[in-house]
Amino acid sequence: MAVKFSSQCVYQIRYHLVMCVKYRNQMLRRKAYQETLVGGLREIGKRYWYESEEIGSDGDHVHIFVGAAGRWAPSRIMQVLKSLSAREMFRAHPEIRKTLWGGEFWSDGGYIGTVGGGTTEEIVRKYIQRQGSPSEKALYGQLVLFR
Repeated sequence: MAVKFSSQCVYQIRYHLVMCVKYRNQMLRRKAYQETLVGGLREIGKRYWYESEEIGSDGDHVHIFVGAAGRWAPSRIMQVLKSLSAREMFRAHPEIRKTLWGGEFWSDGGYIGTVGGGTTEEIVRKYIQRQGSPSEKALYGQLVLFR
C-alpha cells in the first residue's frame, strides 16, 4: 500500500485481520462461498475506503490484509467487515442459515495486528530517541515519558 492522502493527514496504516466462521465450520472450502465472500469484502472496501490487499482462507477462517485511513479504529473495521459480509453471505446463500443455526456467520472476536512497511519497533524507538539537536538535549535533556 502506497502512502495515502486525506484532507487532514498522510497515512499508511495496514492491518492483518483474522475472522473465524461460527463453530469453525469449514464452509469456506466451497468455491461459491469463497467468491461471494471475496466479492462482498471488496465491495465493502469500496464503500468504506478500505483497501484489501490480500484475502485468503483455510476453510474455517479468513485472513485479510487491509489498509484504512486513520479515522477508522481497527475494531470498527473488523465490525463493518464482519457484519456486512455476513449479511451478503446469508443473502446470496440462504442455505447457510441451516448449517450455522443461530443466525450468525462469524464467531465473536477475531485477531487484529498492525503491519509495518519494514519499520520495526526498534527503528521507531531509536528515531524517537534521536529527536532534537544535541545542544537542545544538553540544555533540556531527553523527554522521557515512559520506560
